[in-house]
Amino acid sequence: VVILVMYTFPVQPAADGSSKKEHVAIIDIDGLISSKTYANADDLIKSLNNAFENEKSVAVVLRINSGGGSPVQSGYIYDEILRLKEKHKDKKVYAVVEDICASGAYYIAAAADEIYADKASIVGSIGVRMGSFGFVEGMKKLGIERRVITAGENKAFGDPFSPQSPKVVEHSKNLVADVHKQFIEAVRNGRGDRLKESDDTYSGLIWTGAQSLEFGLI
Repeated sequence: VVILVMYTFPVQPAADGSSKKEHVAIIDIDGLISSKTYANADDLIKSLNNAFENEKSVAVVLRINSGGGSPVQSGYIYDEILRLKEKHKDKKVYAVVEDICASGAYYIAAAADEIYADKASIVGSIGVRMGSFGFVEGMKKLGIERRVITAGENKAFGDPFSPQSPKVVEHSKNLVADVHKQFIEAVRNGRGDRLKESDDTYSGLIWTGAQSLEFGLI
C-alpha cells in the first residue's frame, strides 16, 4: 500500500530544486564507471555539487555497487569530492558499499571520510590493468598477411595483429605502473593510519567486507 501511494502521489521537490527539510544526500554509483554509462563523471559531479551546495543536506552518502571502470572517470570524481570537502568542511562524506566496491569504485570511495560495507561485500582490487589479444600466430596458420603503414615507429602500439616488441611491453608496464601509483596514493591519503598495509594490499586482490575491516580498507 505504501509503495502504491508513493507511486501515485510522488513527493515533489521544493520550487528551487532543494529539499525543505534537513536530510542526508544519497548519490548512487552503480555499475561500470565510464563516460558512456550511468556512472559517469559528469553526471556524478553534478549530483555531488548539488548535494554539497544544498544548505539542508547535513552529509553526503556515496552508495556504491560497482566493480570499477575508467581510472580517468574515477579520478575526476575523487578529485571533485576532495575539492568539495575542502569547500564545505562541515559536511562529511560516507561511502556505503552494497555488493561490490572494487577498482575504480574503491578509488572514489577512498575520498570519503568513512567507508562502510556488509561483511559479505566485495572490496578492493587496488590495481590497474591493460589487456588485449594477439592473433599473430593464428594469422600465420591461415596465411593472412598484415599490412599497416605508420609514421612513427610506435604508432601501431597495441595492434593485436602485429608482434609486440620488448620496448612496447616495457612502455605498457610503465603506463599502468604510473596509474597504479596514483591509485595507491589516493588510498593512502584517504585511509591514513586506519590502513594496515601488506604485500597484497595493492596487488589487485579483493576481499570480503569482514576481511577489509581487518585491513583498514573499510
